[in-house]
Parts: sequence; structure tokens; C-alpha cells
Amino acid sequence: MPSMTPEQARRSRRQALRSAVDTAAVCTGIDPGAFFREDGEQQIVWQARRADAVRVCAGCPVRAACEELALRDGDGRPDVDDMVRGGLTGPALAAARGRHSARLTAAVAADRDTEGRRLDELTAQLQRVAVKNPDKTGGHRGASRAQAAQNEEVRSLADQIRSIRTARRARAGWRTAA
Repeated sequence: MPSMTPEQARRSRRQALRSAVDTAAVCTGIDPGAFFREDGEQQIVWQARRADAVRVCAGCPVRAACEELALRDGDGRPDVDDMVRGGLTGPALAAARGRHSARLTAAVAADRDTEGRRLDELTAQLQRVAVKNPDKTGGHRGASRAQAAQNEEVRSLADQIRSIRTARRARAGWRTAA
């Protein structure tokens, strides 16, 4: 998987970010505990482990996606140095969250947008169905039935997409569809 830039991560929905991290994170085979300070751990020991964790993250192709997820999840506190996520310590995450609070609020709202997610799923499904070649092994009559079924499925998906888009546009105050 190619690396993800911070700008790409900011524009992505949670599902895409999670998928990128799950499939391409460098830390996949590393114990997750390596990224968190243990209870009672001496500061000097944690500093060395934290530096190792930051180095691991620095070479990760999806570090930006991991950082974006951490920011959206609200990870990190300004007064507690107890974790590394996306290459940032807890205080660094808290500071970044403060700088990006308006954008993060909008991103979290978009992640919760189940209607938008459904629209994305229907659009992808429509594309898959529309390019599918109906089975022609059943002769002319079988091919005609398969084509008719495919056409009906395309119409149904297009109607569902149109319905969602119309409702969203109406809620946004559009008088006519662009």
C-alpha cells in the first residue's frame, strides 16, 4: 500500500483510515504495550521505550492515518506522557487536537454520517453491477433474462442513490438539484 499523506488522512472517513492502518501499519507484529507507559514505570525507562515507538512510527507508510484516528478518538492528554500513537506522544496529540478542533469536529460528524456511508456503499455497488457482463451461457433467452435482471438492479440502486441525494440536498436547503 502506498503511503498516506496527512492531507489524504484528513479527508478520509474513519473506515478508510482504519482499513489503511489494519493492512499496512508497520507496528502490526509489535506488542501494543510497547506504545503505552506501564503503571509505575520509571520516566527514564519510558523515555527510551517512547523513543523506540516514535522511531517505529516514523517509518510507517500509514502514520498519518494512525495519527488522524488518534486525534478523532481524543487520545492524549496535555499533562500526561503515557502513550505514542501515530508517531506523537500524548501531550503532542492533545496540542494537535487543540489546533485542529473545528476540523476534527467536522470529521467526527462525517464519520457518524451513516447516510453518507450508505450513499458511498450504494455508489460502489452500482458501479460493480453496471459493468458486470450478464451470463450468456443460458442461450438468447437466458441472456435476455440476465440482462433484464441486471437492468432492474441498476435502476433500483440508482433510485436509492437519487432518493438519498435528494433528501440530503433538501435538508441542506437546495431548492433545485445542481
